[in-house]
Amino acid sequence: MSTQLSPGTETIEDRRTQPTSGDGDHERFSHYVPKDKLTDAMINGTPVIALCGKVWVPSRDPQKYPVCPQCKEIWESMKPGDGDKS
Repeated sequence: MSTQLSPGTETIEDRRTQPTSGDGDHERFSHYVPKDKLTDAMINGTPVIALCGKVWVPSRDPQKYPVCPQCKEIWESMKPGDGDKS
């Protein structure tokens, strides 16, 4: 069974890209994590959780990337003494 389009019609492919806030966006930033957890992760390859919620095993130099805006906002909203000692 085949389907034919009516004369004068065509199929148009939508090639626009949609910005996402999925995991890929987190790859472009350095993130805030507790220092002791970061050290352990770098030595043992264990995953860490950033303030923004990203979970990953750090392997790149964070100074090569801009700071995650979500992490920065959360960090700046924290009062001294809140949360971990880092």
